[in-house]
Amino acid sequence: MSAAPKLQLENVTKRFPIRGQKSSFTAIEDISIDLPAGEFLVLVGPSGCGKSTLLDLLGGLSTPSSGRILLDGKPITGPGLDRGIVFQQYALLPWRTASKNIEFGLEAKGLPAAVRRERAEKYLELVGLQSFADRYPHELSGGMKQRVAIARSLAFDPEVLLMDEPFAALDAQTRESLQDELLRIWKATGKTILFITHGIDEAIYLGQRVAVLTSRPGRIKQIVDVEIDRTAEDVRSEESFRAQRHHVWALLRDEVERARSEELAVAATSEEVHHV
Repeated sequence: MSAAPKLQLENVTKRFPIRGQKSSFTAIEDISIDLPAGEFLVLVGPSGCGKSTLLDLLGGLSTPSSGRILLDGKPITGPGLDRGIVFQQYALLPWRTASKNIEFGLEAKGLPAAVRRERAEKYLELVGLQSFADRYPHELSGGMKQRVAIARSLAFDPEVLLMDEPFAALDAQTRESLQDELLRIWKATGKTILFITHGIDEAIYLGQRVAVLTSRPGRIKQIVDVEIDRTAEDVRSEESFRAQRHHVWALLRDEVERARSEELAVAATSEEVHHV
């Protein structure tokens, strides 16, 4: 008998009311995914497909219109320290040092100062920033800030790490470096990670599986098992990587074109209304 999934999304749909109208629009529809403990799953989809809406639901910042989300078999009903979230914006407190930023979540858990300090040191070392413990955010590079944000999320030992395009604002070289760093941290901690991106290369490089979403409303189009040679010196230049990249791009291409057509249709309608 196989173990129950760590994280389950069961037929999750989210609708939003349209202001001034009786109708609503559907952001995501009927999404079902099971994540076993320790999996690294990446969600990829066209702009506006509801990726961030889904992360809000997973974080407990909003609730599904229908369906449910379970963590260790229990419904998610609000925010909690059982989920760590890393956003695209670093969201560090500017008046706190790197070490004190990491301690922030531990204070919410009521841990003693000595334990907080020890935990902060441990996770700064894990992300390779132990010598920057006393630096403030404005004294750190973008990549360093994001490492602190990752360390902060890991420090209170969440069951699941949710990551919303965390490397999107970084330059290409820093982004690739942090992708390697994240894989190393994932292997060291065994955390269950759900990572959202619009980058196909990033999705394939990081994920054990890649869930491809349709244009809005976001549905699961296909879940791809990633089979690449991770022992290669330059994984991204391997034939297996290029083949997987082409496969995911082919799945996404139609969705990107559909989303663009819908945007043009809405713009044309608005233009007609404006001229009436």
